[in-house]
Amino acid sequence: MYRFAKLILTFLIPCMVNAQSNIRIQIDSLPQYHPAAADIYVAGSFNGWNPQDNDYKFERDSSGNYFLPLKLDNGSYEFKITRGSWDKSEAKKGGGTLPNRKLTVAKDDLVHVSVAEWADRFEARPVVHSASRQVRIIDTAFLIPQLKRVRRIWVYLPEEYPADKSTKYPVLYMHDGQNLFDDATAYSGEWGIDEFLDSTTLRKCIVVGIDHGGTKRLNEYNPYSSEKFGVGEGDRYLEFLVRTLKPYIDKNFQTLRDKSNTFVAGSSMGGLISMYALLRYPTVFGGAGVFSPAFWITGDSIANEIKSRGSKVNSKIYFYAGKLEGESMVPDMLAAYESMKSLSKSKMVRIVNEAGTHSEKAWRSEFPKFYEWMIGASTK
Repeated sequence: MYRFAKLILTFLIPCMVNAQSNIRIQIDSLPQYHPAAADIYVAGSFNGWNPQDNDYKFERDSSGNYFLPLKLDNGSYEFKITRGSWDKSEAKKGGGTLPNRKLTVAKDDLVHVSVAEWADRFEARPVVHSASRQVRIIDTAFLIPQLKRVRRIWVYLPEEYPADKSTKYPVLYMHDGQNLFDDATAYSGEWGIDEFLDSTTLRKCIVVGIDHGGTKRLNEYNPYSSEKFGVGEGDRYLEFLVRTLKPYIDKNFQTLRDKSNTFVAGSSMGGLISMYALLRYPTVFGGAGVFSPAFWITGDSIANEIKSRGSKVNSKIYFYAGKLEGESMVPDMLAAYESMKSLSKSKMVRIVNEAGTHSEKAWRSEFPKFYEWMIGASTK
């Protein structure tokens, strides 16, 4: 059993076994109006989608052309070009969101890129809010004392709330709150949490959305420090969730406070911190939605965490990954599933979407299945 578990865990550290290739990304053309002195970056599945990562900043050759040398594990990736933030990312000719670029690494290669437009060249689209009337903002500057920062916090309340004062509800805490309820705040489309819950006949719950910290997102959702990705603030972020936010929600709303009615979910880095939340607080969270988890960013740390703490977890875990998200995404997810299966008494399911991409659209499609399995039993 030990040898089997050890074999499974090694899937979580593909960088130790994968061959690597030298990739040079070269920008062949830029819009005529491109600011001559502007820095350009690449953000992708290989750096946590950080739009201003100095380790992924383009260099200039003697002719002033932009290029970026990379050493990547062989496999599949997605990426975009930015000028340091998502509102300054590359766009389609004439404006509009550009789909993620695809990159398959199998050998040393030169990748040619042409940037047609920059998103900030165009007027912002009219703000059209899509959040249902059941969604409210608790605070635009809710204090996170553990990190000495403030954050917008959203809450979804069932339609019948609070007519029946005696009724209490489960609570689902979700990361990346900007992308959950409202197209006006979502980067590339919302999850549609409110639309689904407004229309479903399943058991209802309260959903709390915590906005990510922008450039701090990678740190806040990563429990582990590293030279490449900086200080891991995941422990302090979860302490905020458990010691500050949950008591506030329980005090001010009609909640079922016990473990069996407290859940956490997120995607990518949010999937990583949701898995970590179960490991660190097994008596607080009764279930987790681990969507497209960025386990790769932790090296062997999350594998060791599962090995040392997995036996203490007895919850429900919904693992999901898409085949089109990169070479390591599905193996990493399945490895974590197998490790937890061998170590814990948790009830688990793992879903592999053959056509799944790393996108809000894919997670929106999967959310109702997760919700029914994790929380809801039909009321009709």
